[in-house]
Amino acid sequence: MTGELSTPMTIAVLGGTGKEGKGLVYRWARAGYRVLIGSRSPERAQAAAAELTGLLNGKAVIEGMSNPEAAEYADLAVLAVPYTAHRETLESVRAAMQGKTLVDVTVPLAPPKVTKVQMPPAGSAAQEARQILGENVEVCTAFQNISYEHLLNAGALDCDVLVTGTSKEARIETLKLVAAAGLTGWDAGPIENSVVVEGLTSVLIHVNKQYGSTHAGIKITGVEKK
Repeated sequence: MTGELSTPMTIAVLGGTGKEGKGLVYRWARAGYRVLIGSRSPERAQAAAAELTGLLNGKAVIEGMSNPEAAEYADLAVLAVPYTAHRETLESVRAAMQGKTLVDVTVPLAPPKVTKVQMPPAGSAAQEARQILGENVEVCTAFQNISYEHLLNAGALDCDVLVTGTSKEARIETLKLVAAAGLTGWDAGPIENSVVVEGLTSVLIHVNKQYGSTHAGIKITGVEKK
């Protein structure tokens, strides 16, 4: 534990010891949220929490624990694991997630052909998550098209975030987290549209390889942000 803060909500980042997860934890903790880092290894989660708290000069509430514990204590959970750990992680937190919202950052990449779009039988990783967790859990998608290299700094990111989800209310909730992370988010519609959003990641990986970059992203143009 790192102390107590008056925060808008408690966010669990399941798989928060990875690069993408750490970046999101950093951004939300910096914005004043209480963030729980979940991992299959509580020790790794605690080490990551200490590392990120240090980066924020101790001015954050970040705690490390197991994935099921993080899901239980959080108001909302974010899943940031490789696709190979997707089902196992979801099954481990299914009971704790009932009545809550899950924001799935997972992309169903299948190495070594990561530049080729390959979707699971459910249609997308997010739709698969809904099948595993059940109808009592709202599932949204976000952050699939953000390069992790830029998350672990305080600067603005020149990349937009598309949010899909099982309800308008859940998407609105997720868009607030996108804004808190310092990014511009767009409501991209129902969870079925996550097929396109997740697939874009392989396209961006191809663009990176083709043009010698590491952080290709997307921008929505022609629309005035309200």
